[in-house]
Amino acid sequence: MRKSAILAVSLLALPLTACLTPARDFHGYIPDEVQPYDIKPGEDTRSSVTAQLGSPSTKGLFDTNTWFYISDVQERLAFYKPKVAERVITAIRFSEDDKVDEVLRYTQEDGQVISYAARETSTRGRELGLWEQIFGTVGSVRLPNTDEATPGNPTGRQGQ
Repeated sequence: MRKSAILAVSLLALPLTACLTPARDFHGYIPDEVQPYDIKPGEDTRSSVTAQLGSPSTKGLFDTNTWFYISDVQERLAFYKPKVAERVITAIRFSEDDKVDEVLRYTQEDGQVISYAARETSTRGRELGLWEQIFGTVGSVRLPNTDEATPGNPTGRQGQ
């Protein structure tokens, strides 16, 4: 009796273990054979970097001589919001003669939290409450238009 109870409880608890294992999602640049930080400054050029790593995730906004390869891994446990488990940004800066000048690697620990300004311009107009959304159309019944054309009044005009 006791063994069957333990077996039944363990079989019932088995599906719950799937909720305890985080699901991993990979975003951005996923290196195949060559890692971005394996690029050698002074030796590699723009074309060799493109051949080895492919096109960058993004280029510098003000300095197009800097390429960024961005990748991150997010883990999600059950229904909770995903959390970034690992983030790597590799910045490759080129000199004027298209040779790699330097390779910089940033991780999640190097990042900074940027606080955005809370000032917003509202664009939706007046916000409706729950009850206004549900009962907002009650009482606003449209009456039929009397200017419609009917068989006895083909123009739809009232008394000329």
